Amino acid sequence: MGSTKLWFSLFNISGQYKGPESGFVSVDEFEWAQVFQENSQGLKDEIAAFLSQKKTPNPYFKKEMVTQNLGYRTLSLRWWDLNFQKNKKHFPLAYKLMEQFPQISTLSYNFLASGASIKPHFGDTNAIYRCHFGLQIPAEFPECGIKVNGENNSWKEGIFIGFLDAFEHETFNHSKNERIIILMDVIRPDFIRKRAWITSVVMTSLFLQKRAVKWPFIYRAPQWIITSSALMLLPFAYLSVKFLNIIRYY
Repeated sequence: MGSTKLWFSLFNISGQYKGPESGFVSVDEFEWAQVFQENSQGLKDEIAAFLSQKKTPNPYFKKEMVTQNLGYRTLSLRWWDLNFQKNKKHFPLAYKLMEQFPQISTLSYNFLASGASIKPHFGDTNAIYRCHFGLQIPAEFPECGIKVNGENNSWKEGIFIGFLDAFEHETFNHSKNERIIILMDVIRPDFIRKRAWITSVVMTSLFLQKRAVKWPFIYRAPQWIITSSALMLLPFAYLSVKFLNIIRYY
């Protein structure tokens, strides 16, 4: 595992990840996975209480990835090390568990509406295990499921699915009810010492992706221009996260 080369989509926009790993990975041996699974009922109770208040999560910013309007919505507690303190009051247990395991760089609640699909895409880096923890799973494959690097899988309530989202993947919910999961990005053990670099690169990538939604020409630029621009933005990404966490802006 230690010989795996660190990969970022930001520095390889012309091609997908082609690493030697499997698309799906078992995460059951990790302590964080065991602790979350042991607290499954409490985590379900928190999301049920949140939904009973008729709160509305935000639509995902890349609307072109989703097959229906408002089909994919998210609510974050942490996003690439940026903490969302304002959501802590709704999910005290999830926040407590997240803080117990610092290798968790992202934790969000993801809602996939009935009939919605997220089109094939690939993620920002191979440095993390992306993990889906089932909270409300209305059906199994082929009605509702996930496909990673050509392999299909079903979510189960109270259980993690782990995968490398650097590989092409897609999700779909053709059932009659909404699918709800906790999405977590966990830094892989072989990359943990490069955490600050990893999160800064990904935050820079996400910043440019958001700009590209409005100005698509950004990703039509030559790779060397994108790379040079990204390297100049990296210190600002790193310092912005640190500053925003200190002042608890989110």
